[in-house]
Amino acid sequence: MNDQLNTAFGNLKDKLFGWFNAIIANLPNLVLAILVFVAAFFIARYVSKLVEKLVSRRVEQKSISLVVSRIASVITVLVGLFLALGILNLSQALTSLLAGAGVIGLVVGLALQGTLSNTVSGIVLSFRNRIRIGNWVETNGYSGEVMDINLNTFILKESDNNIVVVPNKMILENPIKNYSLTTRMRVTLECGVGYESDLEAVEQLTKETIATHFKQVEKSEDVEFYYTEFGDSSINYLCRFWIDAESMLEKLRAKTKAIIEIKKAYDKAGINIPFPIRTLQFDSKLSINTPENSESTFSNN
Repeated sequence: MNDQLNTAFGNLKDKLFGWFNAIIANLPNLVLAILVFVAAFFIARYVSKLVEKLVSRRVEQKSISLVVSRIASVITVLVGLFLALGILNLSQALTSLLAGAGVIGLVVGLALQGTLSNTVSGIVLSFRNRIRIGNWVETNGYSGEVMDINLNTFILKESDNNIVVVPNKMILENPIKNYSLTTRMRVTLECGVGYESDLEAVEQLTKETIATHFKQVEKSEDVEFYYTEFGDSSINYLCRFWIDAESMLEKLRAKTKAIIEIKKAYDKAGINIPFPIRTLQFDSKLSINTPENSESTFSNN
């Protein structure tokens, strides 16, 4: 029993001495690896601040710049870790670490596929110059002002003050109309006048009314006016003109103003804007059966 204990104690002592000798032999590499990893940690903090500052110049969303800076920081630390393991000649551990990270990344990616898709879409949208906070856009059946573009959702405020939250993936995969990219919008009006109206006078009056009340229209010739059809109760026309606007609300206000002013001008000039009228004609020869007539008919029979 004592011999077995002495043998075990001797093996343990040899093992410890072997480890100690290995540490002494690899001490320079160990110190260098620790210094590389610590340096990578401090460099990651500097890189994080630098990336956040650079991204914030292009992206207005604070959340996006923070996420990008953190990703850059993590990548810097991982590079330092891989360099430290390489200095210690732990290539096998490095390979195992990479394989494990790949498997974990695959599992997490499959589990969070929708969330990651929205996150990546949010980052892509944030770097697009043609979509900014404050723009008036129309997408996925909704129209409103862009309030925020965060990591998961695209937030709109419609003209009725309701908030619409749309996943970033849907914004990136579907067409989007941005009304704020241009400083001009075309206002379209459709109306009709009575058949007794002087059509040339109606056209001239409509153009002059628009040119008078909208400073963006320099002269009446800039207003487009086209008669479109002989309607059931009116001769219909289409009128179009340009205004300086960047949102649908400004366009609606301009259209409202144009309708009011045209109605005033037509009333002053005696021009009729007809509306559909249904006329019911009762022929005098039409026999109407009443209870009295029915009783007399039966009594005569």
